[in-house]
Amino acid sequence: MGSGYVTHRDICRWRLAGQFLTTPGPSRAVELVRALGAVQAQDYAGAKWALGQRLPGATAAEVEREIDEGRVLRTHVLRPTWHLVAAEDLRWMLALTGPRVMALTEPANRRLGLDREVYRKSHRIFEKALAGGRHLTRTELRSRLEDAGIPVGTGQRLGHLMMRAELEGVVCSGAKKGNQFTYALVDERAPAAPSLNRDEALRELTTRYFGARGPAAVHDFAWWSGLTITDAKRGIEMVGGALEQLRIGDGSYWRAADRPASRRAMSAHLLPNFDEYFIGYRDRRAIAVRSGDASSVMVTNALVPNVIIADGQLVGVWKRVLTKSAVVVSLRFSVRITDAEERRVRKAAERYAGYLELPLELDVEKVARR
Repeated sequence: MGSGYVTHRDICRWRLAGQFLTTPGPSRAVELVRALGAVQAQDYAGAKWALGQRLPGATAAEVEREIDEGRVLRTHVLRPTWHLVAAEDLRWMLALTGPRVMALTEPANRRLGLDREVYRKSHRIFEKALAGGRHLTRTELRSRLEDAGIPVGTGQRLGHLMMRAELEGVVCSGAKKGNQFTYALVDERAPAAPSLNRDEALRELTTRYFGARGPAAVHDFAWWSGLTITDAKRGIEMVGGALEQLRIGDGSYWRAADRPASRRAMSAHLLPNFDEYFIGYRDRRAIAVRSGDASSVMVTNALVPNVIIADGQLVGVWKRVLTKSAVVVSLRFSVRITDAEERRVRKAAERYAGYLELPLELDVEKVARR
């Protein structure tokens, strides 16, 4: 492995490029998701925009189409939350990360009265209900469970039944019914692909993570994947010379050794909550050099805002409201920005409106000028 000394701003520049925010990337959503490995997706609209802004000229409808068609699936994989993954990657990712997630949910299972036998019964009910290409909503599947004598009770109990079926490769996302999400059978939605043994899967996930998100540390990879630190270190060892080691202060970072040097790119982005640019790392201080505060992007609760990024740095937050005739984008800056930066942020807002295929109404609060 090589070695070098870099700054947090260097790290941000390389991450922007590696995640296709400042460099050309794939032209289709499934190719992008495959390159990124997985994309966090508990906020569905935000996850679609995470893809859309990285795909040249893409619209929300085009991204939605690839998900509806099953090229990209939304399911529980990696740490226990929803992610978008390429259909052909689902099985080996679940085999690698699913057991760890299931172990983490055991205390909740005991509290909710869920055991192996209950899960076996619910899996059979889902398989029967969804067979033949049927895509059903959670409400519809809840009725099937209750009709079969499995009490659902709280929404949390139903959520765990569904998540376990996802983690064990029984169900995954189906095509939406209007605005409602559905489930479908993995066997019908993600046909069997060549299997990977555990070492092969760990090597593949490590390669994709550091290839897109490097420079990153061992603890970053373990956080993102949900794997143990031991597994994360083993993955880096197996990838070996394909990774380059860098140092900042007392920390060690890795990135793909064959990735070309990235020139400084003046850029601005309206990132959705849970975007991989910051959610893919346990340590998010690199983007807060300018603001001195990374608390808004730390997952201390479920309320992570949409954030404004200028030249890789956190400079504010944004939100959107859809009206009958437009999208209203409100910008709230938290640091002083230049006129040129403000122009780039406004262009980013225009790009978002184009993605939604709606006229833009812009609301800018307290833009401080130098």
